[in-house]
Amino acid sequence: MNICIIIPAHNEGKCIGLCLQSLVEQTYTASEIIVVNDNSTDDTAKMVEEFSKRYAFIQLVNLQSSNKHEPGSKIINAFYKGFQNIKKEYDIICKFDADLIFPKNYLFEVNQAFQKNAKLGMFAGFCYVEDTSGNWKKEKLTNNDHIRGPIKAYRKECFKAIGGLKKEMGWDTVDELLARYYGWQTQTDENLKVKHLKPTGKLYQSTLAKRYGKALYKMDHGFILSFLSLLKLALLKKQIFFFIKGILSYVNSALFQKPKKMVNASEGKFIRNYRWKMIMKKFRLN
Repeated sequence: MNICIIIPAHNEGKCIGLCLQSLVEQTYTASEIIVVNDNSTDDTAKMVEEFSKRYAFIQLVNLQSSNKHEPGSKIINAFYKGFQNIKKEYDIICKFDADLIFPKNYLFEVNQAFQKNAKLGMFAGFCYVEDTSGNWKKEKLTNNDHIRGPIKAYRKECFKAIGGLKKEMGWDTVDELLARYYGWQTQTDENLKVKHLKPTGKLYQSTLAKRYGKALYKMDHGFILSFLSLLKLALLKKQIFFFIKGILSYVNSALFQKPKKMVNASEGKFIRNYRWKMIMKKFRLN
């Protein structure tokens, strides 16, 4: 199967070389790798150009945008800039972050997973971060069945069925839920360990709670599910103010701002039912 990889990159000069090197050393070669240099002020473009001169399947695309870091919209806008520059037919499309180092068999296992299961719509391994002792440990931000935003891989038909990627925060959660709504399966492989060189959300921690509360409203989670999601994340982070800011943001969105939701009524109902089903399943297991 042909794999197309799109990598949005903003000031990733210290990481993009390591990322691309790990991708060109894969035992299964991607048909196309497109790096979108999103208004970088460092040597990101230069690093990518060096790789593109050596490897014909690597392409650099430059994008002029704001320096403001907007979780969701900025990275997905960059992704679609790359999407517009796809030159080859693909069966699998990947949205990867620029600060990752992949094991040599990663793309081989991606290809194998999609080949074996015709109903598989999304697939990924797990992100690992380095601790202060130099050990690489799983980045514990979500459940093990969730496919993390930095390492998304979609079957082409699934990608089209869910309407592509939403250009706002929450895109990397709603995509999985919509995939299930449209009858696709998702899968993670704990044996695929991807080194994540920078912690998730580091650049926008100060506004994350407010954005997350608003995103839960736009994903049509409803108040109780949003309450539980924010509380769980606040406990994980050990930051009670995260919960307070997040729930106030949700209430403000629901009562006053009322932004357009990312899903329609039928999709929203499915999402809520699925979330409750997973919660009940956990209680039964415990």
